[in-house]
Amino acid sequence: MNLILFVMAFCVGVAMSVQAAVNTQLASSIGANSVVAAFVSFACGTIVLGGMALSRGGLGPTFAALAEQPAWKFAGGFLGAAFVFGTVFLAPRIGLLSLIVLVIAGQLLTSMAIDHFGLINMAMRKVSPARVLGVGIVVVGVAITLFGERIVASFTR
Repeated sequence: MNLILFVMAFCVGVAMSVQAAVNTQLASSIGANSVVAAFVSFACGTIVLGGMALSRGGLGPTFAALAEQPAWKFAGGFLGAAFVFGTVFLAPRIGLLSLIVLVIAGQLLTSMAIDHFGLINMAMRKVSPARVLGVGIVVVGVAITLFGERIVASFTR
């Protein structure tokens, strides 16, 4: 595997946590309006991506191909909006660490199923027992992160 790609993926994870915190601060500074904060986040992202798309040859041929796509392929935008709104809404209520460990657990379990079964037209990549064990360890880590104090307190009674 390419180390540069692994580093890039790690940076995406860093960006997700920072994005959740920044968007939460935006929401709190505009009257705790999570929907508007998510909208502003998407609008800023749309401007950046639009500029990048234009710099790579324009949008014309791409837009022409969009009309031929089945509706389900546009779900990514809805899911992205739900993710951004969810982080803005949940971070101040459950804390950034709890939010992110639950997001990671959800991503791991879903990604494992998508890879193993080739769902959503993705390449099938059988999940090995070692990877299942790794995901299991992360899920245990999530439980410790979320409930560790209660677990420790129950042993010290």
